[in-house]
Amino acid sequence: MAQIAATAHEPRVGASTKDIDRFRQYLRRGAPGPHTYVILLGLEAFDPPDLLRAVRKGFAYRTFERFRRNSALPFEGLLVLINIPRRTMTRRKREGRFLPEESDRLLRASRLFGKALQLFEGNRDAATEWLTTVQPGLGGIVPLDLAKSEVGVLEVERLIGRLEHGVFS
Repeated sequence: MAQIAATAHEPRVGASTKDIDRFRQYLRRGAPGPHTYVILLGLEAFDPPDLLRAVRKGFAYRTFERFRRNSALPFEGLLVLINIPRRTMTRRKREGRFLPEESDRLLRASRLFGKALQLFEGNRDAATEWLTTVQPGLGGIVPLDLAKSEVGVLEVERLIGRLEHGVFS
């Protein structure tokens, strides 16, 4: 992923959000289920049927803005990650809603960031740095570059799992 300079519209590094704080609390006390990462999108649909309904309906545009603020990932990088061209994103903002397949990709990005956040015990800056830096365990690839597809996301998640269990290869 090309390094993109932060603009005035980019989230501040080091700043925490209520969602990140809530995610950290779930890490300490226990999560309400396997889909806690939806907090990063501003969603409360923890049950799979509710989450699937929300994806089929298409997420509101504000879920993207919430995720961007929570992840502190650059706007352009997020567009690449969720595979939405800038012009389409402009249209989605105007319409106020994503298509179901776009919502699914946004959910996938949230899941990946949630796993990285968990790896770094809720440290957003460390998770963001790790996701945007070359990783030897991925053959020298930047995790977000690999995460443009479901197969790539699964590879990054497998590496996160190995790191959580102390397997550094």
